[in-house]
Amino acid sequence: MIIGGVAVIAAGVARQTIDVDATVLGRESDLDEVLAAFAQQGISPRIENARQFARERQVLLLIHDQTGVTIEVSFAWLPFEEKALDRATETNLAGTAVRVAIPEDLIVYKAAAWRDRDLSDIERLLVLYLDAIDLDRVRVLVAEIGSALDDPTRLASFDAIVARVRKA
Repeated sequence: MIIGGVAVIAAGVARQTIDVDATVLGRESDLDEVLAAFAQQGISPRIENARQFARERQVLLLIHDQTGVTIEVSFAWLPFEEKALDRATETNLAGTAVRVAIPEDLIVYKAAAWRDRDLSDIERLLVLYLDAIDLDRVRVLVAEIGSALDDPTRLASFDAIVARVRKA
């Protein structure tokens, strides 16, 4: 499932990105099989010891050999991530059918990353989808992320974004 900037673009937000972020179900993914599947598409590890890095950090760092586009594939283990994979929708991107996280789940992924670009993505997704998402569910997940990351202000900051969108 695509989860990064490309997914935000697929959800209708005009923005730029230079990489592809995706996730696969950790408990059903064999690292060697994942690497072999990517190799068949001309996608290779972009660092030495990519297998070891993936085992330690649960992310596979890749590069598309022909274009040089970088790809990060995370291995999903958390219940939220498994549900997000189940809820993903198929969309056509440049003539290829791909599974993409729904906007509600993208907001949660972005709330975990919490960089300036992610905050902008959250706000822009909320502008488009505020009435279509389960805001109570998202708030609970944002609060859990804040707690896990020892950031007690994350939910209040998210609520401020929601309030700003509602005023607009």
